[in-house]
Amino acid sequence: MASYAYTAINSAGLESTGEINAPDVSAAREALRVRGLLALALEERESAVKAQGLAVKKVKAKSLQIFSRQFATMIEAGLNVVTALLILEEQTEDKKLAAIIGEIRADVEGGLLLSEAMARHPRVFSRLFVAMVEAGEAAGILDVVLDRVAYQIEKETKIKRRVKGAMMYPIMVLSFATLVLIGMLLFLVPIFVDIFKSLGGDLPMLTKIVVAASDFLRARFYFVFPALGLIIWGFFRWKKTERGRRIWDQVRMKAPMGIGKVIVKIGMARFSRTLSTLVAAGVDIIRSLEITSATSGNSIIEDATLEVKERVTQGVPIAVPLADADVFPPMVSHMVRVGEETGELEKMLSKIADFYEDEVDSAIASLTSIIEPLMMIAVGIVVGIIIIAMYLPMFKLLTLIQ
Repeated sequence: MASYAYTAINSAGLESTGEINAPDVSAAREALRVRGLLALALEERESAVKAQGLAVKKVKAKSLQIFSRQFATMIEAGLNVVTALLILEEQTEDKKLAAIIGEIRADVEGGLLLSEAMARHPRVFSRLFVAMVEAGEAAGILDVVLDRVAYQIEKETKIKRRVKGAMMYPIMVLSFATLVLIGMLLFLVPIFVDIFKSLGGDLPMLTKIVVAASDFLRARFYFVFPALGLIIWGFFRWKKTERGRRIWDQVRMKAPMGIGKVIVKIGMARFSRTLSTLVAAGVDIIRSLEITSATSGNSIIEDATLEVKERVTQGVPIAVPLADADVFPPMVSHMVRVGEETGELEKMLSKIADFYEDEVDSAIASLTSIIEPLMMIAVGIVVGIIIIAMYLPMFKLLTLIQ
């Protein structure tokens, strides 16, 4: 829905100006006519988000969580949606989110439902968020649903933070090792090379290899570094393609040293938490599975969830296709079966999510304790090889000097 600045006159011939929200110019003229105004001029305004150049990045998850929690509190206190949005627009510290809230408020004032207004900002409000709000509007429990959305965002953010925290140390060590290796090849090795040349004699094979690598890097650094950057850039671009995403997800889920198991557990936690949240909000199971697959973040789990949805559409209980899919551990299908039989599917899914979130915590802790010494050993080996390669010729120095 667009925003239009208008100049109009009323039945008494008095001119007035203002702003109105409508899908198009014709609808804006009709809306003014209903108000008893004849439009003289209509000019579409640029959205606040675009005008301020704020549509480049997504809104932070923390900002959305606070927005959802505060929105729920205001609705529960008896404020109407427009008033609550107006207050949130004024007090939200995130400027980009504040601008988007302003557009949502204008759209709601123009006649759209809250869920429809949010759906116009897919980069900010996910399908899960919009579906939850839509279900809350239909059932008259918008405050409860918004509170559940905040809880969902909180849980997802917590898992992401743990994973990023676990990855930080290996990345830092690997980066440090790379810089040390490059520094030694560019600056340390050439010093030893000059000494070897002045003394003459044949160098050991290991030393020749290191010297050759140093010479190549120094002579072709203008090619090597851009090539490495291009390879990294190409990898991330490839990973975003449909084929690349599927291959990468398969590799991640089968990675050694327990990394694949952690990826699976993260996927199960997200699947269970999302499905539990949607079911609790009153979204029908078919649509819940569809949204869960779209927000899974893993193409393998996405395909398996869509297969479950197709089977459920045919009248099969959810637990049956879950048991048939290899990606879902047996515990998931067993607990879902119990939930279906007892009519407490939401609670069972929530318990599954809690279990796998705890498992992710312990698995990441174990993985970190294994990776840390391995990374240190790897750095020691890399540096040690270069040092040994440089000092091997020293054993010949006495012979060369004599």
